[in-house]
Amino acid sequence: MSADKHLQSWQERFEMAEAMQPLLGKLYRNQGVEVVVYGKPLLNASTIEIIKAHRLVRRHVGEKLRLRESFPFVQALSRLAVKQCKVDIGKLAVKYWAQHTDTNEIESYMARELAAAIDHADDIAPRDVVLYGFGRIGRLLARLLIERTGRSNKLRLRAIVLRGGKKGDLEKRASLLRRDSVHGPFNGSVEVDEENNAIIANGTYIQVIYANSPDEVDYTKYGITDALVVDNTGIWKDEAGLGLHLKSPGASKVLLTAPAKGAIKNIVYGVNEGDITPEDIIVSAASCTTNAITPVLKAVNDKYGIENGHVETIHSYTNDQNLIDNYHSADRRGRSAPLNMVITETGAAKAVAKALPVLAGKLTGNAIRVPTPNVSMAIISMNLNAETNKDELNEYLKDTALQSPLQNQIDYTDSTEIVSSDLVGSRYAGVVDSQATIAEGKRAILYVWYDNEFGYSCQVVGVMQTMLGLTTLSLPA
Repeated sequence: MSADKHLQSWQERFEMAEAMQPLLGKLYRNQGVEVVVYGKPLLNASTIEIIKAHRLVRRHVGEKLRLRESFPFVQALSRLAVKQCKVDIGKLAVKYWAQHTDTNEIESYMARELAAAIDHADDIAPRDVVLYGFGRIGRLLARLLIERTGRSNKLRLRAIVLRGGKKGDLEKRASLLRRDSVHGPFNGSVEVDEENNAIIANGTYIQVIYANSPDEVDYTKYGITDALVVDNTGIWKDEAGLGLHLKSPGASKVLLTAPAKGAIKNIVYGVNEGDITPEDIIVSAASCTTNAITPVLKAVNDKYGIENGHVETIHSYTNDQNLIDNYHSADRRGRSAPLNMVITETGAAKAVAKALPVLAGKLTGNAIRVPTPNVSMAIISMNLNAETNKDELNEYLKDTALQSPLQNQIDYTDSTEIVSSDLVGSRYAGVVDSQATIAEGKRAILYVWYDNEFGYSCQVVGVMQTMLGLTTLSLPA
C-alpha cells in the first residue's frame, strides 16, 4: 500500500468514527442503549478510542473489524425501538459478515438479534446515589456516574457528604474533580454554585453536604429519597458503624468500598453479585486486590482446581501512608511512601473466601507497597489439582477474558513491553500478563495487573447497579 493509500485509509476510519459519535450519544441519552465493541465501551469515546476498539477485535476473531463494516449496524440500531440494554455491535457485525456479503439484511438481522430489547418496558424508576466521602475512589465513582448522565440514566448522583466546610472548601473539592494527577482532566465541565453549596458537572447537580457523622444528615431536605449511600471513607466497616447511615432520613441502603467486618456480604462483581438479595441493606464491594484476583482464581479453580496458593501484592502507595517519615500506628507504614518499598499486610487473600467459599483456607497473602501512585500487581502462586503448562493455561485465560461470563472482569495481554503506567484507566478488575505466566505440571504462577483505583471503581458501580436492581440486558447473549 502506498503512503497516500495509508493516509486515505486512516482518513476514512477517522471520518466514520466521527459519524458514529452523535448516534452513540443519542442512543444512550434517549434510549438507555450503551454500545460496545467486544466489551470495549464506546460511550463518550473519542474518535481514536473508537478506532482502537475496532482494531482490538483482531484479538477475538483473528482479523480487525473495519468501521465501514460496523457503521451500518450503529445506523440500524438507531432506527430500532431498542431500550435499556447494552449492545455489542462488534459481535453482531462479525457474525453477520460471516454469513453475508452485503448490507441488505442488516435491519432485519438486528431486529431478530435484539428482539428482547425492542419496545422493552422502561418502568424502572431512577435511583438516588450519595457518595459519603470524596477521596480517590469517591471522585472516580463521581466521574463514572457523571459520564452516564442522560434522561435514560437510572443511577443518579445526587450528593456528596464531606467533613469540614471551611471557606474555599467547595472550590477545592470541585478542583480535585476537575483535575487528577493520575487519571487526567475531567471529561467535561465542572462549575461551582456557592450560594446553594453545589457542584454542577456536565449538567449533573450534586449537592455538597457537610456532616461529621453518618447519622447527622436529613437527605430528604434536598429532595433525596430511598438513596444508596456509598461510603468511601473506610472509617466504618461493621454493621453497627455502617448502620448509622440508615438513621439518616432518605437513605435506604449502604455500600462500603472496602472489606467489611462481620457477617456483611463481600461482593466481587462478576463472581458473586448473585448473592445480593433485595433484603440486603448493607453490602461491601471488598477491596481492589480482592476484586483483581478473585475472578482469575475462579477461572483457574473452575478448570484445574486449586489445592492451595499464595498471593503477593505489589501495590501502589496510598493516602494512608506518609510522604516523609512520620508516626504511623501500623508497622513500617510510617516510612516515606515515595522513597521506600514497604512490606505490609493484606487481607485480600483471606477475603477471597467471602466471595468464593470454595477457596476458604487455601490462600495466604502479603503485600509490598511501592513508590508508584497507581496500578498494582498481584503475583498468584498456586498448587493445582490438575497438570497444565504455560501455553495451555494462557490460552484458557485468553478465552476466559474474551468469551466467558468473566470477560468484563478479566483482561489479557500478550505484550512484551507493557508496564504499569500503560494500565492507568483500565476498566477491568485485573489484567493477566501472559508473558510472565509460569506453569509446569501442577504448579502455576500468574501475574495480574490492576488499576487499583479506576478498575476497582468500575467494579463498585456494578455492585451499585445490582443492589438497586438496575441490571440491564446484554445483547447478543
